[in-house]
Amino acid sequence: MSITTREPADTRSMGIVHSALRRDLQRARLVIGAPPYPDDARRRAIADHITWMMGFLHMHHTGEDKGLWPLVRSRNPDAAPLLDDMEADHLRIAPAVDALIEATSAYRRDPQARDTLLDALERLSEVLLPHLEREELEAMPVVAAAISTAEFRDVEHEFFVKPKGFAELGREGHWVVDGLGDEDRELIYGVVPAVPRFILVHGFARAYRRRAELMWGHVPASRIGPVTVEAKNPS
Repeated sequence: MSITTREPADTRSMGIVHSALRRDLQRARLVIGAPPYPDDARRRAIADHITWMMGFLHMHHTGEDKGLWPLVRSRNPDAAPLLDDMEADHLRIAPAVDALIEATSAYRRDPQARDTLLDALERLSEVLLPHLEREELEAMPVVAAAISTAEFRDVEHEFFVKPKGFAELGREGHWVVDGLGDEDRELIYGVVPAVPRFILVHGFARAYRRRAELMWGHVPASRIGPVTVEAKNPS
């Protein structure tokens, strides 16, 4: 693959977003699968959150397929096999997402659909989690070598920020930074321009805290923080 001598692009935000997905998939499995089982209000809140996360995941993968991977291909044609794998993963993940949305809808209506939902969460995890890990450990270094930090930020803004309204960005931002340290938190907030950033940071925090308290408060799931992957040594 092509080699560049410039500073690698800062792609840390990708891993941070992935860690939020892994975190709340773990939280959901723990709360849904262990007694005391959620009451009606908590069950509906968790179901709505899972459905929302699947919508977020769909937009995330669409932004990669339409924005990030084509840019990297144009700069480094040798990356094509890896990027083809990333896109193929997205196609394999989509049916598991659809199945999870359907199972979540059933669980929202009827707590007896718990086992079906847990099975759907497991099936999604089986295809999604290895993809997220490979994307971070293999694809992001290729991305970082092919484009600049400014170009990576432009893709984030065009495909992950610009299509969303204020309320959606407020919910998403506080969800992503839940449990992060100051440095990672500032990195995520920095994706949004300064004036709307102030409103997002200060205007939507209370709503997110209420939602998180309803879903995860006072149970072991509330102690699950961002779930990261570790770089592997070459064999």
